[in-house]
Amino acid sequence: MRLAKHLAHAGVASRRAAEVLIAEGRVLVDGAVVTDPARDVTGTERIQVDGERIGSGPMVRAVYAVHKPAGVISSVSDTHGRATVVDLMRGTSAAQARRLYPVGRLDVDTTGLLLLTDDGDLAHQLTHPKFEVPKTYIATIRGRMRPETARRLARGVMLDDGLTLPAEVRLKDPVTVELTLREGRKRQVRRMLEAVGHPVRNLRRVRFGPLELGTLAEGRVRRLTPAEVQALRDAAAGVGGRRT
Repeated sequence: MRLAKHLAHAGVASRRAAEVLIAEGRVLVDGAVVTDPARDVTGTERIQVDGERIGSGPMVRAVYAVHKPAGVISSVSDTHGRATVVDLMRGTSAAQARRLYPVGRLDVDTTGLLLLTDDGDLAHQLTHPKFEVPKTYIATIRGRMRPETARRLARGVMLDDGLTLPAEVRLKDPVTVELTLREGRKRQVRRMLEAVGHPVRNLRRVRFGPLELGTLAEGRVRRLTPAEVQALRDAAAGVGGRRT
């Protein structure tokens, strides 16, 4: 097995993030620095990341729900010293928090439900476009949206990177709209609403697949139950949901 894949399997990071760790010289195999992510390992070697030994078998995976506040970065670290979602992981060990990474992103001004996990395969399935896992947002907008504009949003709108997929759109009132998307382009909700003449005032994600934000307070974190994690896996696999 390639070293990067082994680290992802062990829950250290996603495969891509593991490749970065290796390239940065932070991974030792039997005491020697390895910088080639394609290096083959058998699992019997002594493998260390940042001085911490990594076991040969898969770790117990963890998925956390975070209510991300505005101003917090959806990243593991930030070169400008801004707060990150990992900084919200109070109550977990430093080593565990270091291995967690966000499942997708919310832009810095967007609040709401964000997942953190050490399961690279699950993170990939939940964010890859081909799996079409739905995500629901509530936006407060500028101007008063008419029903025909909501229908236009639902059909899809042309952005600079192409036509959006059909979405589920519900007007809660003329200045509050709920959108459920099955794709995840950069700042997509904001760009869609701006394209129809209603820039966003506030944006919050309230649902990710089967998981709802619920009453989780802003800035708080909770570990998902095994049943919730399984529901996410089922959603990524298309069990009980829409898949074309």
